[in-house]
Amino acid sequence: MTTTNSPFGRALCAMITPFTEEGALDLAGAQRLAERLVSEGCDGLVLSGTTGESPTTTDEEKSLLVRAVREAVGERASVLAGVGTYDTRHTVELALAAEKAGADGLLVVAPYYSKPPQDALEAHFREIADASGLPLTVYDIPGRTGVRIEPDTMLRLAEHPRIVAVKDCSYDFLAAQKVIARTELAYYAGCDEHNLALYAVGGAGCISTVANAAPAGLRAVLDAFDAGDTAEAARLQQRATPLIELMMSAGLPGTVTAKALLNELGLPAGPVRAPLRPAGREATDGLLTAYRSLVEG
Repeated sequence: MTTTNSPFGRALCAMITPFTEEGALDLAGAQRLAERLVSEGCDGLVLSGTTGESPTTTDEEKSLLVRAVREAVGERASVLAGVGTYDTRHTVELALAAEKAGADGLLVVAPYYSKPPQDALEAHFREIADASGLPLTVYDIPGRTGVRIEPDTMLRLAEHPRIVAVKDCSYDFLAAQKVIARTELAYYAGCDEHNLALYAVGGAGCISTVANAAPAGLRAVLDAFDAGDTAEAARLQQRATPLIELMMSAGLPGTVTAKALLNELGLPAGPVRAPLRPAGREATDGLLTAYRSLVEG
């Protein structure tokens, strides 16, 4: 294994939030999906992240989701709760609610829209980490938040005993390697095309959107690398690339593509909430073709 520092497991899924056809939270569906993901290789589930449509779920729905998934998977997988908002006080409230609901850890995205400077970002994460007893994963995704968590800020945050991991969607591979080399932060690839590359330089694993549909295929990449078969790991990563591209880089959000594919497979998903809109027929057919090629090839 590339690292012994994988506090939440190696193969984590950024799980979608299933809704009923009427748009209500589908807790039974969430439990069925969580059970499938764990049985097919996920050792961690991240709820209410970007893929989980956190901006359009209520505080109560977030807590209910944690409770339901915890009940479904027990201790077989870690459960991380996305609690990040652009409001420090609100984020603290969500963190405490997630702890009460049974989460194992927190995923906290950088505050978006307001673009706080680096000292304010650091204070934000420290206040949240101080507020609960749960370990915290910092979520760096400047393409969505509008603000980068700079490497020097990460180095300082790593000094906090409850800030233990990073979900890295920075697309700054050099910065990730620098922080990995100088801290004990567990770096999880948040972009599926980087899963193997980040793991190979000491990353902890992945927090994968594509795993919603193909958990075993994404887990197999890490397993092959751990077994010392780097050529097989590369082959498996390349085999997953067409599906990764269609789900993550074809002009539609990963939430939309994941739900489109899960619905086609008869798995719990349901609609997306506005302002997102469902994938069209052409995009859905392409996703299904790529999925079948991956799982049957």
